[in-house]
Amino acid sequence: MARRALITGGNRGIGYAIAKGLKKEGLEVIIGSRNAETGAEAAKEIGCGHVQLDVTDLRSIEQAYDDIGVIDVLVNNAGVLYEEPMLENPHQFEQSMQVMVHGPYHMIRRAAPSMIDRQYGRIVNMSSEWGSFAEGLGGPGAYGVAKAALNALTLALSRELPSCVKINSMCPGWVRTRMGGSAATRTPEQGAETAIWLATLPEAGPNGGFFSDHHPMDW
Repeated sequence: MARRALITGGNRGIGYAIAKGLKKEGLEVIIGSRNAETGAEAAKEIGCGHVQLDVTDLRSIEQAYDDIGVIDVLVNNAGVLYEEPMLENPHQFEQSMQVMVHGPYHMIRRAAPSMIDRQYGRIVNMSSEWGSFAEGLGGPGAYGVAKAALNALTLALSRELPSCVKINSMCPGWVRTRMGGSAATRTPEQGAETAIWLATLPEAGPNGGFFSDHHPMDW
């Protein structure tokens, strides 16, 4: 039986490329998107499943899992980027944390029990070098703070979860998406490569790390 993967924000950009890549790897893929219509269109193009999912809404998360059932692979890809200073726009700060920290936490909390029961799980958190203290937390607004918190969540949960459930975070690089802009240097497919690798790790693969292009990064 094929492993089942759920990708949040999978209706466009890097998430869409991850969904396509995992489908090619033979996984049963489900993309989650806040907009049901665009998600259904993307799923039809890929030939995969779709579920309406707003990672800022706990009821939406619970309903999505009720609709899907158990999953083997979770890719927390959904993200937002605001550029206003954090102290000038508390709503944008809260939204950044909801989408990129609280949402992934609740997605993992809901997925983990069945992964543990089935003795297999792969969790990939879409982070950024802008969330790295080693790189100076370079992201604008709350973006870098949220990604740093996501990295911390990744590392901490790798110590709580059993070794059969591997959790890692990654940086896709500067990717040509709606968020990254047309001047970015990488394609969505290039940005997706490390996520696909982490989502399909063998038993001896890494756990609790932060990666870019398959190579470890400093937190």
